[in-house]
Amino acid sequence: MRKALTALSVSLSAACMPALATAGEVIECDWQAQARNLAEPWEESTRTFANGAVRLALLDTVEPAAGAFHLLVLSPPYNELGDRQCRVVILGGGAGFSGIDFANVAAAYDPSIGLIFNFEAQRFDSDYNDFLPITLEVTLNQATGQIGVWHQ
Repeated sequence: MRKALTALSVSLSAACMPALATAGEVIECDWQAQARNLAEPWEESTRTFANGAVRLALLDTVEPAAGAFHLLVLSPPYNELGDRQCRVVILGGGAGFSGIDFANVAAAYDPSIGLIFNFEAQRFDSDYNDFLPITLEVTLNQATGQIGVWHQ
């Protein structure tokens, strides 16, 4: 069932992002970013961009089951030791997503924004007691390290 939640079949382009969106959250790497939370199989749950400078990885924290998926972002800028910044994209309020279609990520670059990643995802809606599809857009400015996240 867990794989079914992550395997959404609709792909998305950056141009399809609706004008009205809700901001997600970007947090510093914490317990969600532990290596044991890398979604299996690892080779299908991690991708690099920008000549290897940017790595995205799907995280599965198992619990809470309705919000166990997060997105790990390793990216410039580099600190004084040469390490990339480490951030985790979450739905909000500490919760993750119910599913993220990591296999069908759409990536683009806009010089005024930076890298733009689009995913189909799911969130649990307690009002409907159901999993609802959402679109997820993550932007990354490698020069400043700023990461934006929106979903609808």
